[in-house]
Amino acid sequence: MASRHCRAIRRRSPADDDATEASPGPATSNQRVRQTMSLEILPLLAADIDAVAALARVVWDDAYQDIITPAQIDYMLAQRYDAALLRAELARDDLWWDKANEDGVLVAFASSFLITAPGRGREMKVDKLYVDPRRQRRGIGARLLDTIAARAVRAQCEALILAVNKRNEKAIAAYRKNGFVVAEAVRVDIGGGFFMDDFIMRRSVGQGAASK
Repeated sequence: MASRHCRAIRRRSPADDDATEASPGPATSNQRVRQTMSLEILPLLAADIDAVAALARVVWDDAYQDIITPAQIDYMLAQRYDAALLRAELARDDLWWDKANEDGVLVAFASSFLITAPGRGREMKVDKLYVDPRRQRRGIGARLLDTIAARAVRAQCEALILAVNKRNEKAIAAYRKNGFVVAEAVRVDIGGGFFMDDFIMRRSVGQGAASK
């Protein structure tokens, strides 16, 4: 069984932080600070749940304020980041949560799970992938994607898939940069009078960022 081989937004993509920065001259003070920071990709722990929920609020307020209503943001955060739900997900052997720590501080997180798509075989769903807005464009999201992609390879998945809001142009561009293409458009009723109006994007396993 591939369960443990594959674990861990919806929306704000991480790959939106995958820009390469050039430094033709002497490093600036800001660049020197970045060079000294240590980034680790680790399994998420139950002790991280409160920090994840807090970071999700920061990211969603930044990413979706002009895309969906504040009421829908509140509804979806409560639906997806309930502490009991996250604890239950961490106990599953078919779902994975990963975190990125920079100098010991949580700066990004992702979750993914294995699905079997009719007619397409195994796929890895990137369910959540968010990076602190203050730390985007440093490749942190791409590192998390690489971790999920490696897991998908071990599980013999054929593709990575994800959903992204059709109006989240920044995230769509970032995912394209990381090798994803739009596969279909969907509109999903999530209750409470709200809908998710998304593109489903797909990337073949083994295919890296488009810029590589």
